[in-house]
Amino acid sequence: MTKVDNISNNKELSLEQPEELLSVLKARYENNMHRHEGLEWAKVQAKLDANTEKLWSLIEMERTGGEPDVVGYDEKKDEYIFCDCSAESPKGRRSICYDHEALEARKKHKPENSAINMATAMGIEMLTEQQYRELQKLESFDLKTSSWVQTPEDVRKLGGALFCDCRYGQVFVYHNGADSYYGARGFRGSLRV
Repeated sequence: MTKVDNISNNKELSLEQPEELLSVLKARYENNMHRHEGLEWAKVQAKLDANTEKLWSLIEMERTGGEPDVVGYDEKKDEYIFCDCSAESPKGRRSICYDHEALEARKKHKPENSAINMATAMGIEMLTEQQYRELQKLESFDLKTSSWVQTPEDVRKLGGALFCDCRYGQVFVYHNGADSYYGARGFRGSLRV
């Protein structure tokens, strides 16, 4: 069983939560039109209204500091793509190692959780390196922090994991032991609705 500290186990939403979330998402959407040019909020909200089970995941993204916003639309699947757009790696998802295997392997000074465990518990996907690079084209993120990204299996089998950040106007990809964790490293996630 995975450890899911910091994630609400109660997926029941109060009557106020969806309304409050939609208000926050709409305001963020309107204040950041460069992230979703050509997309209409009314259509995004219609998708959210039709997929209320996704609201819990968006609430968790918001609660952990991700500041989710619409960053794209997949025409083939008819899905809007939400992504964490906080300036720095979400505060409620830092000081975590890469995955459950790394968490279990650590004998001393274990972090509270892992990025993969948290993403799974939240019902979101951790960004791939490519998705991270696409996000950085919208604006500069992680100028002071870094974010774990999905790691190729061959790298992970050797004990490593990948993370990214943005410095000097460039996206950098690095490696570290999957069991490492730092106060300035978390992860960014995405959700399709």
